[in-house]
Amino acid sequence: MVHRTRIIAVVLAVALAGVPVAAAAGSPNAAATAQTDSPPNTTHLSKTTDDATLADQHPPDPESDVLGWENGYWYNESIAVTPDDGLNDSELDAVVARGMARVEEIRRLEFEEAPPVEVISREQFSERVENQTANVTTATRLHQNVKYEALLMVNESTDAIGVQGQNQAGSVGGFYDPSAGEIKIVSENTSTPKMNEITLAQELFHALQDQRFNISSFNQSTQELHNAKDGIIEGDGNYVDYLYQERCEGEWQGDCIMPEGSQGGSTADIHIGLLQITLQPYSDGPSFVRDIHESDGWDAVNAVYESPPNSTEQTIHPEKYGEDEPTPVSIEDTSDDRWRPLAINGSINHASFGEAGLFVALWYPSYESLSNRIIPYNSHINQVGGGVDEFDPYDYNHTYTAGWDGDKLMPYVTDESSATNETGYVYKMLWDSPADAGQFQEGYEQLLAFHGAESVDGHENVYHIPDDQEFNDAFYLNRDGDTFTIVNAPSVGELSAVHAMAPDVQEPTETATDDGTATGDSETETTESTDETATDDETTDGVTDTDEPTDTTTTNGPGFVATGALIGLLAVALLALRRR
Repeated sequence: MVHRTRIIAVVLAVALAGVPVAAAAGSPNAAATAQTDSPPNTTHLSKTTDDATLADQHPPDPESDVLGWENGYWYNESIAVTPDDGLNDSELDAVVARGMARVEEIRRLEFEEAPPVEVISREQFSERVENQTANVTTATRLHQNVKYEALLMVNESTDAIGVQGQNQAGSVGGFYDPSAGEIKIVSENTSTPKMNEITLAQELFHALQDQRFNISSFNQSTQELHNAKDGIIEGDGNYVDYLYQERCEGEWQGDCIMPEGSQGGSTADIHIGLLQITLQPYSDGPSFVRDIHESDGWDAVNAVYESPPNSTEQTIHPEKYGEDEPTPVSIEDTSDDRWRPLAINGSINHASFGEAGLFVALWYPSYESLSNRIIPYNSHINQVGGGVDEFDPYDYNHTYTAGWDGDKLMPYVTDESSATNETGYVYKMLWDSPADAGQFQEGYEQLLAFHGAESVDGHENVYHIPDDQEFNDAFYLNRDGDTFTIVNAPSVGELSAVHAMAPDVQEPTETATDDGTATGDSETETTESTDETATDDETTDGVTDTDEPTDTTTTNGPGFVATGALIGLLAVALLALRRR
């Protein structure tokens, strides 16, 4: 069941509009650029100034392209727009040009070319997400279902891809599409959009990142790799947002376009657990980048793109960046003839969640129950003076998950899985020490207990969640030194069939009842009876062509969570929810 947000829906809608900043007339930015051609002192004009007066005050263009100037606009000059009634085409062009100049001035990097910016409606974006979530193979859909079922977040009767699509459709204010080099801004009004300058600035910066650092070439094929690389991609982007916001409120005298009111879609169906996994680089990334910038300057930040973080551990614990590389994990296939690893044509067939994903898996029961289960609710929120740390609102560090060294989740299927959605998996994790592995096992056993798991008599470390619970499966836990492995199957009798390390547990034998019907392992009967419903195009081998990485199920590209305002205000909402 998708856990519905409560008061968060309102807060998210406000967050997508950004933090309102009042427009005000003021003096020019005295600290120009270090370039030879720096902007002359200019007067910030009120947005109500007529075009003729503005043209008289327009500073001269440089003789060549310089930092802080783009397409006829300096970073510190006002522009003739009336944002209250939305932006027409010429106004949008001006906002984009000045936004590029401002990003250049802050980040000290020059655009190679202006990225196209298109405004699309919330309906268009939702349709785009729906089309892409629908256009996946059965194998890819099974892969996504197994992943989030393994974290005990999305049960097997729920479409995990649909849940991810709902998260995106309801919370995205803009994104950069690296395949086309284009920026899409999502607005409720496409003819005269009420642009949020901070949202635009982040997507402009993602285009700049791709031009200068080729971020679209980064390997982000698993959720862990995606979040790890986003430690620099989104960390740098949101740090630039933070500096941009500071200048809007300071040097630029409020001369930024920050329309009031909601620009978000419906957030009623957002899955907080899945969202909190994807938000990790947006929270830990900016502080990771800020520390490097303040210590060694922008050149040192630029160097990170040559060797981006390889794990979420490296941004949760920045001291481990460049010092503690994750260890590759291998899983030997010892399944029987009925079970096999899920094959996906043109993509990887495994998953990884890293320290961030495992932390959220152990924290999520506290959100579901609004109580301190496993990882306490407030342990996830960085609080300062009774409020939320606006720069780094979330904490993903806990003793249960610290000491992560590598993880790999391998889904297993049968010929019937495409019809029944009944799957298994082997989830192998490496830890820095046997003590770290034991800490995680302690937390994971509490997670199983939260979902109603019961020990199986006569078999140590074998558990079964009853049929009347939403994650009714069987589990075998094996800890060997610094390695912890979970084997999962639909029933205890099939655990050893998925992986030979699991003990051979006999299923209850069927007995005849007074009415002549049989009792026993109903799961096996269901699997066999639905075999004929699978069609040729629904095989779990993924014969339908796909080039999409399995962890990228919807629209590609960075910047899907609009701004730091969204993240911070969501944290405020979560804190308020806990205190109710």
